[in-house]
Amino acid sequence: MPAQSNSSLLVLDGVSKAWPGVRALQDVRLELYPGEIHALIGENGAGKSTLLKILFGVHRADGGSLHINGRPVRLTSPADAMANGISMVHQELSLVPQLSAVQNIVLGRERSIGGFIDWPAARKLASAALRRLDFTANPNSPVRRLSVGQQQLVELARALAYDAKVIIMDEPTASLSGHESEKLFEILKELRSSGHAIVYVSHRLAEVLDLADRATVLRDGKLIGTVKRGKELTEKALVRMMVGRALEDHSNVPHATPGEVMLQVNGLSRRKDFQDVSFSLRRGEIVGMAGMVGAGRTEVARCIAGADAVDAGTILVRGQQQKFKSPADSVKAGIAFLTEDRKQQGLALRMSLAKNITLPAPPTRYGFVNRKRQSTDAKAMLAKASSRVPVGWIAGKLSGGNQQKVVLAKWLLTRSEIFIFDEATRGIDVGAKAEIYVLMHELADNGAAILMISSEMPELLRMSDRIIVMREGRTVGEISRAEANEERVVALATGADT
Repeated sequence: MPAQSNSSLLVLDGVSKAWPGVRALQDVRLELYPGEIHALIGENGAGKSTLLKILFGVHRADGGSLHINGRPVRLTSPADAMANGISMVHQELSLVPQLSAVQNIVLGRERSIGGFIDWPAARKLASAALRRLDFTANPNSPVRRLSVGQQQLVELARALAYDAKVIIMDEPTASLSGHESEKLFEILKELRSSGHAIVYVSHRLAEVLDLADRATVLRDGKLIGTVKRGKELTEKALVRMMVGRALEDHSNVPHATPGEVMLQVNGLSRRKDFQDVSFSLRRGEIVGMAGMVGAGRTEVARCIAGADAVDAGTILVRGQQQKFKSPADSVKAGIAFLTEDRKQQGLALRMSLAKNITLPAPPTRYGFVNRKRQSTDAKAMLAKASSRVPVGWIAGKLSGGNQQKVVLAKWLLTRSEIFIFDEATRGIDVGAKAEIYVLMHELADNGAAILMISSEMPELLRMSDRIIVMREGRTVGEISRAEANEERVVALATGADT
């Protein structure tokens, strides 16, 4: 329930929005109170992003009304939103990398004296906002030198410097470490106590249950309901509201006895990234890889996939030593790498789904791409990945969950037998997660060997037959499914066991 007031601060009512052929929102209501954290949740494509953009003045609604402190308001731009006390911290941060924290905070709203920017006033304003957030880095250094968590604090400081009463947080922990996330949660709770209304968007339901006073659920562009903290606000209830049904839990189903060794890594090393990494993957098993941010997990995966060169060690596929000079070499050896950065490294965002899915091996006829076969193959693989999106759509226009399914479909077409999933469910909704889990189990049951890198402990514990733990660039332990628990994994990952 609202923490400090019974009078609403902001009300969006009857909001609708349609694009050609798509109804994004239909008669949606969102009510915010001072001193509350209000979660906005729903599957990818539910309409959350559209609603946020309307609230921040990026899009104009086709119908509905907005009232702030009881007075009607019409927003035509983000500048209008900010002038009315609404600020947004985007999932993909909007800072100018070469400018300092101070410069970013006052950017576009600089005060001037005699035609020159009043930098003493700017530094005073920015420093006051940063102090509220316990910002410890140098505010005059370029923000490109800051960690993602520190950059996010700069975004928040920009909102506080101009007295935003409504702060929208869009997937704020997607790129943060556990420590940075905990720090952010403390700050959000303090902002709530000081009377701010925070709209919190996250696919991580554990965060929602921990933070939210209330949660509004959207499905297919419609308001399903708003529930308040207490007996109504449970993971099971939220999932049912989001997807319209209870999700079956396939994740605890054990796999068959693992078969032959498909991938063997011996003493793999790369300067400054990792040293002496060794492990194996067997046919029919899912092996989790745990570790703190910076442990070297992704760097190891990139070397196995041929994206980066190694300095020492060997990689064997089905017992045969490999020398990967490029990702194309690893693809030929039957390795599929689902990168953690699907937008920059996993997809060609301006290309159609059909072209993306067939990119590793376009079907040709007489030296030209066979468009009919390309479309047919893409449709078949998307169906296997549980996606019904037309193959002619552009990849960059899809939600995160559907983009991940396109990446999956691409690798399914290659008929790979070794899969590396690097943070495969980051930033996607619970329904899409469940479908990816099912697909991973099906791949393992059909004889694939899977390495799953994940920063979500429940995911690792529920999905993995074994868990390999990395710390500071080295493999420091392996835990069986029967022995795995959060305490053991964290102890190895942090060195607390030594």
